[in-house]
Amino acid sequence: MTVEVRDPRFREVVGDDAPMERLGTGFAFTEGPVWHPVERHLIFSDMPGDHMRRWSEADGVTTFRQPANKANGNAYDPAGRLVTCEHATSRVTRTEADGTLTVLATHWEGRELNSPNDIVVKRDGAIYFTDPNYGRREYFGVPREQELDFQGVYRIAPDGTLSLLADDFAQPNGLSFDGPEARLFVNDTEGGHIRVFDVAADGGVTGGGVWAEVTGEGDGAPDGMKTDSEDNVYCTGPGGVHVFAPDATCLGVVLVPEGVANFTWGDEDLRSLFITASTSLYRTRVRVPGRPAF
Repeated sequence: MTVEVRDPRFREVVGDDAPMERLGTGFAFTEGPVWHPVERHLIFSDMPGDHMRRWSEADGVTTFRQPANKANGNAYDPAGRLVTCEHATSRVTRTEADGTLTVLATHWEGRELNSPNDIVVKRDGAIYFTDPNYGRREYFGVPREQELDFQGVYRIAPDGTLSLLADDFAQPNGLSFDGPEARLFVNDTEGGHIRVFDVAADGGVTGGGVWAEVTGEGDGAPDGMKTDSEDNVYCTGPGGVHVFAPDATCLGVVLVPEGVANFTWGDEDLRSLFITASTSLYRTRVRVPGRPAF
């Protein structure tokens, strides 16, 4: 069995099954996959290994950057530049065309960020990221005392101004916009649910009520989260990747042999689902494509 169907609409979004192809294994803990739609390769993080890797059909898995400050989440901005959350340094950085790093965020009101975790970029260039404290723990980061007394969600404006959007999460983690970028979904790993915010014209947010609970059997919790081209929300959870309709109904679960941290769509038609699951990188196929990274 490769899927758990909870609603018949699941078959229209994913299919009748989702067999896994393992593209690489032997990693410490994989995270942050992002597909480059022009160069057609996948960048992903191996956090405890302090190693950012690249996969392509031609070359398989190779090194992108090492050391990598225990990088976690990645995204591309509208110019095709990679933005990255770093656990070891509590920074958000941008990789420029020449490979140099530009630091975008490190502190909030004079106190060091906890450990930026996952990240998305709006079409206007504004960057949104979550800041739980997992990167201040052994194995996933560098053990050190936390300076902030909350775990927040932030926005970096196109002019570089950092603003705090929410500070009432237990452990904010994955986040994603809907297609019009009118709603921002943010999950809470510890809370086991997905919350939704309305996005204002100035980039700020309101609301934040619980949109859906992520429940089931098996390893995994809310972590990576993304929205496909028809506004179905995919979120990691127990057993694999949970698929929610725009009305918040859980349609079903793509079952994965290992606990899943994150995923993204890729290949030319954006119908391949690349899954970073603990020690391995997997690929399966779905029916509704994802959205291009930029």
